Amino acid sequence: MKRLLSIELQKICKNRASKVLTITYFGLLSLIALVASIKFDVGPIHINIADQGVFNFPFIWHFNSFIAVFAKVFFAVIIVSMMSNEYSYGTLKQNLIDGMSKQEFIASKFITVVTFSAVSTAFVFLISLILGLFFSSYTEVGIIFSRMEYLLAYFVNLVGFFSFCLFVGILIKRSAFALGFLFIWFLIECLLVYSKYGFTSSVSRFLPLESMSQLLIEPFTKLSAIKTINSQIGIVNVKDYDVHFTTILIVLTWTAIFVYSSYLLLKKRDL
Repeated sequence: MKRLLSIELQKICKNRASKVLTITYFGLLSLIALVASIKFDVGPIHINIADQGVFNFPFIWHFNSFIAVFAKVFFAVIIVSMMSNEYSYGTLKQNLIDGMSKQEFIASKFITVVTFSAVSTAFVFLISLILGLFFSSYTEVGIIFSRMEYLLAYFVNLVGFFSFCLFVGILIKRSAFALGFLFIWFLIECLLVYSKYGFTSSVSRFLPLESMSQLLIEPFTKLSAIKTINSQIGIVNVKDYDVHFTTILIVLTWTAIFVYSSYLLLKKRDL
């Protein structure tokens, strides 16, 4: 496993675009701290995000995980480009000639996906812990390390999404078309989920991207200011913000499908 990961990391490090995107990705995760400076007005109500308790434990685990998950698009570009380069530069064929099996090749990609997802999760954990220790009104150990299932949901979200990107990158050899396919798939799911004639929630929760989005429900409506606004205009919030095991299982099932399908594609394809 260590050897396979080392091979993939070398490929990323030797590609300038991948290095820039990786640095940008982790740079964006670091910008979560700037959320504290956001201020805006909603009618007569003045809202300062930092004053709303977004950095209070344990809410910070939910809030930061939800914000950080949007940065995954940058690493998705890296994964799709990585697969495109394997075909363009002939490194895939060379790896196979050098004795790497197709199963090992897919395993090396998936190990890279899991590694970057784990590093991203650890990065968000560290940033959240530092911000929480500085700004949280609650610093008891029991409170600090409660509700950390949101970090698990963040990790599973990344692994699932990056596995989808891996599959699309192998299915469609050119990165531009692969990224276009991802965007079109996103639009299709939006139509199926949110259109008047779309799927019911009980069905749409099994769609790949929608199931991933259900891992982390937006946390903004949990803020006191938003609750005040909603109560004034008569909106009753009935959202379920919990991380559910069934949703994690659905995403992990899709992950297994994407990885195995990637292997089948590579196995049957004439390189």
